[in-house]
Amino acid sequence: MSRNSVLVFVEQNSKKIADVSLELICKASHLAEQLNVDVEAVALGHDMKNELQVLGYYGCDNVYYIDDKRLAHFTSVPYAKTIVNVIKKCQPQIVLFGATTIGRDVAPRVASQLKCGLTADCTDLKIGNYEFAGKTWENILLQIRPAFGGNIVATIVSPESVPSMATVREGVMKMTAPDESRKINIIEETCELSNGDFLTEILEVVREEKRVNLKATKIIIAAGMGVATQESMVLVKQLAKVLGAEIGCSRPVVDAGLLEHDRQIGQTGTTVRPNLYIACGISGQIQHLVGMSEANRIIAINSDPNASIFRVAHYGIVGDLNNVIPKIIKAYKTKV
Repeated sequence: MSRNSVLVFVEQNSKKIADVSLELICKASHLAEQLNVDVEAVALGHDMKNELQVLGYYGCDNVYYIDDKRLAHFTSVPYAKTIVNVIKKCQPQIVLFGATTIGRDVAPRVASQLKCGLTADCTDLKIGNYEFAGKTWENILLQIRPAFGGNIVATIVSPESVPSMATVREGVMKMTAPDESRKINIIEETCELSNGDFLTEILEVVREEKRVNLKATKIIIAAGMGVATQESMVLVKQLAKVLGAEIGCSRPVVDAGLLEHDRQIGQTGTTVRPNLYIACGISGQIQHLVGMSEANRIIAINSDPNASIFRVAHYGIVGDLNNVIPKIIKAYKTKV
């Protein structure tokens, strides 16, 4: 059967549409252009019709909106059932979710009910052809993600899965500039849920905002396990203060308790694209590189001349960061 759109699940918190949903709308626009189909979305919530206009600015043609007070906050079963109903109605070729706490919860439930495949934590999506056993599938979704602990990048296809479904990591899809002249068609759907579909009741919602937004930061000083002591971390913080930068890190630094998870960059952290990225004592494992390799300028400081980080760095400094960072600070202050 011919499928007729690329559909994005719109995630929202207190009526605020998540950045990852806007990123997916932008990516869906590129995929839909190749397939010559519409970009559509499904949004669940309450009293947020005005907020949905922004989806059109990024390329969404139609949004199926289910307005119900009971859907104001995410609950697994009602959301999954409602999304399934919309998918059955609009028959999309591709369905995309953010690889967030909510996306990772609801996407497998939807895939299970529809009995279709789901690829998790994708870092790229493409349209292409696939051949196997003498059979060719044209214009299917190629789902690209790290595999085997991030040591390789795998392309996954599910040619006989209808629709093709994937969750996509936050920050990996570039957002295009919004076009506020674009209009969106909001299709209001009736909520078909009964009270029996709501197995739990939300009494109170408590949210803790992130302490740092690395995705919006222009300069990042990132610490790796080469910053193994508090003395070295003090130097990194001093460099960040001088340059007006935020501090990021690789996973081992978080695991060691030196920095909080909000500052982790990489496969299991945040994907960033700053103007300047200074990697201090980071070896350059692929799990970290997938989160920062698209920075405009990368400077790497490492005592190991064979460290993998130097393969992606625009400028490399081989040396002890405890000696190198003070010299950078001094040079910067002298210039200024």
